[in-house]
Amino acid sequence: MTWNIHGAFGRNPRFDLDRVIALVKSHAPDIVALQEIDSRRVREAQAGNPFDVLQAALGSHGIGAKTVVTADGEYGQALISRWPLENTQIHDLSYPEREPRRAICTDVATPFGPLRVIATHLGLTLRERRSQAIALLSMLGRLDRPTVALGDFNDWLWAGSVRRGLARALPGFSRHRTFPARLPLFELDRIYLFPASALIASCTDHRARELSDHLPVIADIAV
Repeated sequence: MTWNIHGAFGRNPRFDLDRVIALVKSHAPDIVALQEIDSRRVREAQAGNPFDVLQAALGSHGIGAKTVVTADGEYGQALISRWPLENTQIHDLSYPEREPRRAICTDVATPFGPLRVIATHLGLTLRERRSQAIALLSMLGRLDRPTVALGDFNDWLWAGSVRRGLARALPGFSRHRTFPARLPLFELDRIYLFPASALIASCTDHRARELSDHLPVIADIAV
């Protein structure tokens, strides 16, 4: 599962991490990537750090990739798993004079064998996304095991875009309009897989439109 949670501020707008957690739990994902986790306004709700709260609620294992750390709090993404994470690395995908970006690359030790997972949140301009896509492809290395890349790819265009490059290496991928959540027009949030046959089914959840400006993508995969 992947979901840009928009800092857990929904349409109200009111901080409501509990409803975000409840929606994720309703799908019981073994692995979930979450983007736009933001603790900088948490004091308003007198809650704990969202990075810690989400990991405690959703999985036994997790890693955060924080792109902004200030005196007011932290902002970034996280990958949370039911199973242990091995060989975990956080890669810097930042492009000059643009918002910092990261990718989490890890091997998930599932009971069915290792699964390589890359979770990311790419930039807003085509130039930086192309640069970041090249970096993601280099992380894949030799595809000697089932592999998943998931997250908010901010990929608005087809021609020369991120999805064309990634789909060559990861030929199985979800196709769901996820943004803006109230009237989805763009497939910004995706799950890519190798081999293509690993993708059994995928869906989204329109209940999320009350909780974020993005809809989640949920996939069943075979390892």
